[in-house]
Amino acid sequence: MIWLIRHVIGLPGSGRSVGAFYNAAEADAALGRISNAPVEGFHDREYVTEAVFEDLVVKAEVLADLDRICPLDCVIASNTSTIPISTLASRMSPQRRERFIGTHYFSPVSRMRLVEVVAGFDTGAATVATAPRVYAGVGKTPVRIKDVAGFAVNRMLHVFLIEAVRLVEEGVATPEDIDTACRLGLGHPIGPFELMDATTSSLCLQAQEIMQEAYGERFRPRPLLKQRVRAGLVGGRKSRGWRT
Repeated sequence: MIWLIRHVIGLPGSGRSVGAFYNAAEADAALGRISNAPVEGFHDREYVTEAVFEDLVVKAEVLADLDRICPLDCVIASNTSTIPISTLASRMSPQRRERFIGTHYFSPVSRMRLVEVVAGFDTGAATVATAPRVYAGVGKTPVRIKDVAGFAVNRMLHVFLIEAVRLVEEGVATPEDIDTACRLGLGHPIGPFELMDATTSSLCLQAQEIMQEAYGERFRPRPLLKQRVRAGLVGGRKSRGWRT
């Protein structure tokens, strides 16, 4: 597992160059704090964050296990990026829900300081007060967001991504030129197509479909995005993308 993490992020010993997001001098200490333990190992935790694949069924299974194993006074947080927290809370026992909260990190977590903190219908005041302190304590900047599909940042982001794909469909500009325009004209660190390649177009499509169901046509994914995902052109580490 540790070798795999080294390979993914490009740390020494992986055969890949070190990326700008990671401090190689701190790599061994950080990796030493990671263990691959069964979920039963969480039986004595005080604060647990679920960060599995963005799929309601998968998340519900993991959260049900954590609900069963963790102490009742343990706070359980979900790193969902689009699924409403109250929807996930409905998959947990009623007595757990006051200590369940949404905490949406942004990728790469080692560089992006923002955490969206999202309380569900039943999240208790003590849990709402605890979560921001936890994240501020590790150098993050928490912001409170209402419990709605997509929260705040992803709702803004995906309107932007949808329009970027539309520009390519209409032949207005290439993905490369749109990325350059966004970096130099808007001050963005990376362009929308570079971002979709980093996070994968399949994840973007999934997020847009969730928000389309919640909000309607403004989040309808563009046909070109759907076509590329079905063709396997999703980006990420293993597949071709818009720019890779």
